[in-house]
Amino acid sequence: MNKARKNYINDCRISQLVTLNLGGYPQKVLIEGYKSDLPVVIALHGGPGSPVPFGVGCRGLFPEWTKKAIMVFWDQLGCGANNYKIGDNFKIENFVDMTVDLITEIKARFPQNKLFLFGVSWGSILALEAAARVPEKLNGALVYGQITKNLFFNNEIKSAFFNAPVKVQGKIAKIFSDGTNCDYKILDKNLKTLYKLLNKHTNAYTNKNAKPVPVGKIAKGLLTSPDYSFADFKAVVKNGYNGNQSLWRELLNADYSQIFSKITVPYAVLQGDTDTVTSTSAVKAAAESCNNKNVTVKIIKNSGHMPSQAAMEECFNTLCELIK
Repeated sequence: MNKARKNYINDCRISQLVTLNLGGYPQKVLIEGYKSDLPVVIALHGGPGSPVPFGVGCRGLFPEWTKKAIMVFWDQLGCGANNYKIGDNFKIENFVDMTVDLITEIKARFPQNKLFLFGVSWGSILALEAAARVPEKLNGALVYGQITKNLFFNNEIKSAFFNAPVKVQGKIAKIFSDGTNCDYKILDKNLKTLYKLLNKHTNAYTNKNAKPVPVGKIAKGLLTSPDYSFADFKAVVKNGYNGNQSLWRELLNADYSQIFSKITVPYAVLQGDTDTVTSTSAVKAAAESCNNKNVTVKIIKNSGHMPSQAAMEECFNTLCELIK
């Protein structure tokens, strides 16, 4: 860890690792903020099981964020500092329950501070469900890459391969023909193939025309974290979600678009214009049809499902506006 990071941690009014009981499981949570009277933001990472960039290992790593808000960093059960085997008895609802428990615990610690959620991809489901369930404990939410319905299996992804080689189009046709309810070994293989083809032939995941987030710098920061062992660092990537079928089965067949109408707090959605994984057109349609002024959608140019550096800056700026 460099000297500047150490000095910043020492200067923070709040910088502590706590263990909270979430959903019946003791879990490590990092709470960090430059001042104690700032708004509180709970970060809900993607995946399931991908606590990057905002996880327990990022103490002192994002001073621009923690000078604006008291950030709550949680490696969701099954990864990073909270590695645990996620068996097929786990459902999405279990993680929503954990999120609500975290909101309750944090609100009890900071009863006078405004409280917000910041969810990305899979974390957008947790943010949406929690905002609908306990709005009285929240002041708003911001998400990037909102999951609504038809995850991966949508017409936009089919269209994205229109100019791809015939062999690639054949693979895509086979994947869609197999669908989401085929044998899980086939489904798992198809999803991995689809991921590779999307990265190679489209801008669905990472927009090739935009500057990417400096992942290497973040990884180095996690590796030198005072709160991560090497095993925790490894569990950022290879973790307890390996082999789980239940969560992906639910995700691929879920439809969250109707929940938008139930949101009673400000709920801002940022969406990459080339994101066909969590279909941007489906997000826009859901937001428009819900007739709810609390829900807003902004499209970020030249950004896919994985936010570009410009998209992350837009997330930061939007969050600053939301919490002020």
